[in-house]
Amino acid sequence: MIKIGDTLLLEPKFSLQPEQYKSMVVEMNEDSIFIDYPVNTSTGKIAFLLDGSQLKVTFADSDNAVFIFDTEVLGRVKAQIAMIQLARPPKDSLVKIQRRQFVRIETPVDAAVHPASNEFRAFRAVTDDISAGGAALRIPKVINLAETPIIYVWLALPLKTGEIRYLKLKSKVIRISASSDRFNKLSVQFMDLSEGDRQNLIRFIFEKQVEMKNKGLME
Repeated sequence: MIKIGDTLLLEPKFSLQPEQYKSMVVEMNEDSIFIDYPVNTSTGKIAFLLDGSQLKVTFADSDNAVFIFDTEVLGRVKAQIAMIQLARPPKDSLVKIQRRQFVRIETPVDAAVHPASNEFRAFRAVTDDISAGGAALRIPKVINLAETPIIYVWLALPLKTGEIRYLKLKSKVIRISASSDRFNKLSVQFMDLSEGDRQNLIRFIFEKQVEMKNKGLME
């Protein structure tokens, strides 16, 4: 399931300040996963994890299925490269969230649309729905993007932890259709997603699905 070279996104389970770190699997055995020193995805600085720290880990396999599991920092290992040792989870403890990029959630998310060059002035928008592969946004009818195939969509994703993840996503304009007297619907496809952005989108969609199911709004 987990293999050497996989990218892991790590989050402290018990922290006053929500943070996310990115790391890579460099070695494994039956009981442990060894990763390189993680980097804070917001600051780009190396994160120092204390022994015994409890973490939530997200990763994607070769089939784009996303898994989440809990682990603990067991210590540091000195080898050819400095590594951190994590407890390897039992297979039955992995939570699989597969192909979430195809699931569209109808939810309003604050957004901004920016030009790839200088074709138009940036403007605010709100999503009608969103997936890990694209989104539909409500935009004013006065905005004309008919001859603008590539744009940048900025999203502010509110997570369950209270943290807001800001994503800047290169996007392809798929279609523009009438939505109401004042607004059009802009459908876009995200392009060249980084692993971190993709997993943030998948996590947001998963959390929204759980929230909607708990409220009885989704089967």
